[in-house]
Amino acid sequence: MNFVISVINANGLSILNNICERLEIPLVLSLIGKGTASQKIRDLWGIESNEKRIVITVADENKTALLISEHKRRLYIDAPGNGILIAVPVKSVGGGGTFDFLSGGKREMKTPEFNFDYELIIAIANEGHTDAVMDAAREAGAGGGTVIHAKGTGAANAEKFFKVSIAQEKEIILIVAKKEIKTAIMKTVIEKAGPATDAGAIVFSLPVSDVEGFRKEDNDTESSDEIKEKEQS
Repeated sequence: MNFVISVINANGLSILNNICERLEIPLVLSLIGKGTASQKIRDLWGIESNEKRIVITVADENKTALLISEHKRRLYIDAPGNGILIAVPVKSVGGGGTFDFLSGGKREMKTPEFNFDYELIIAIANEGHTDAVMDAAREAGAGGGTVIHAKGTGAANAEKFFKVSIAQEKEIILIVAKKEIKTAIMKTVIEKAGPATDAGAIVFSLPVSDVEGFRKEDNDTESSDEIKEKEQS
């Protein structure tokens, strides 16, 4: 089973809800967020707004594959500016009833091997400090991120451990990165926007089994300059 996060343009929410309903996916949560793309990038890709919808679902392997296919077919997620989709494998589920609900009554669940090419970095920072987190992340090689506004609750002793107060407005920054640069990104964010700074960011990561919706670096892919040279020769 996978914990699936879709980051899409706001006008695609009704389409995605329809897809999830048709696939009989049991859990669908939607949140409001915004992209971190600069105005220059938005102008380049023809993106009018950086407002996003984050849709969280849980799906088995087959439904995850179908969900990815529908994202491409109906939400054009493989084109720049239309969002991303990531699937994080679920290692364990609390309680048989919960498992039955999420799996549709299936009793078999394979424990995944956590050896994937990408990871999801989650940074939780004080409100208004997204730029500090993203500046640090980009310095270490991150391409971009998505911001979710949230309010922390409970965890009365969190300030004792993290030197940040949970019971205040927060910003959750989601960054997908290749595993080779994940540690560097997290280290730089902690150094420049961590608990000892005004940003007060805490950071952790999750393995990602599938990634769609943004360009993946490929050593075997020819660069644009190489392609132009071949076209001119």
